[in-house]
This record gives sequence, structure tokens and C-alpha cells, in this order.
Amino acid sequence: MPIPRLSAAEIADALPGLPGWALAGGKFDGEGAAIHRSFAFADFAEAFAFMTRVALVAEKADHHPEWSNVWNRVEITLTTHDAGGLSTRDVDLARVIAEMV
Repeated sequence: MPIPRLSAAEIADALPGLPGWALAGGKFDGEGAAIHRSFAFADFAEAFAFMTRVALVAEKADHHPEWSNVWNRVEITLTTHDAGGLSTRDVDLARVIAEMV
């Protein structure tokens, strides 16, 4: 069963509940939309530990972030490629990630 993409209105409703997350590239029309957040930690070990915790949750949810790590920084972008934009899976994962910081 296909994963439904969130509408622009649903994205607008979800964003206030996701502190620190913003639309990647300012794209708000639903198609191709993604959310992004930057995280900073004391050092590489803390950043990597955070990524490990997120990886375990993402694997269990079968929903994997686009991310990068440079020393103490982790950049995460969430989108659902199968839906062609944001889905509830992204919103749910963003909420869980926010609780890990």
C-alpha cells in the first residue's frame, strides 16, 4: 500500500509541533517536501552516540533519515521517497529524534 504524502496544510499543522525542524529548501507544496534539523554536540563521540540511537529507532520503524556528520555536528533531513514528499512517518520520526537530544 502506498504511503500518503502530507498536504501543504498538513505540513503547516505539523511544523509547530516539531521545534527546531524547518522545511528543507522552503518547499511547502507537499511534493518533494522535506524537513531538516541541525544538531550540535560536545564532541564526535556524543554526535556518534546520538546517530547510533537514531539509527536503531529508524531501523525498527523501517524509515531511514538522510544525514551527515562532521565532528560534533549532525545534519538530518527527513522525507519519504515512496510518497514523493513528507509523510506521517517523517513527522513521527522527527518527534522521536527530538526526544533523544
